[in-house]
Amino acid sequence: MKIRPWGVALALVVTLAATAAQAMSVREFLSTAAGIPRNPTALLRSDARRLIGEVRAAGATLRSEHDAAVAAGRRPAYCSPEGRISISSNALLARFNAIPESRRDISVTQAMREWMAERYPCPA
Repeated sequence: MKIRPWGVALALVVTLAATAAQAMSVREFLSTAAGIPRNPTALLRSDARRLIGEVRAAGATLRSEHDAAVAAGRRPAYCSPEGRISISSNALLARFNAIPESRRDISVTQAMREWMAERYPCPA
């Protein structure tokens, strides 16, 4: 049996796409984060890069939702100040750890949506 490089690449892409399509839960995020050391070398770890990617993807989703709501004339879920919102890893972990154990199966995106709505409420 001959293994073709394009077949292996295709299988890898399909596997990665299936994994990326699944939203990470807050429980999984915290569990993964607990295994990452809190030092500068942590950014070299694939787990840390995966968590950073998850937060960035959630942020991009929230920005898209916000912009779509504004463009459609609907009230957005949150009203942040102009520009980029900066969230420290410590603040994010503190917020996620404050989520009750019974609710930690929500997605990282949903947890961030709720946090932004609380942090940057829209005027009535």
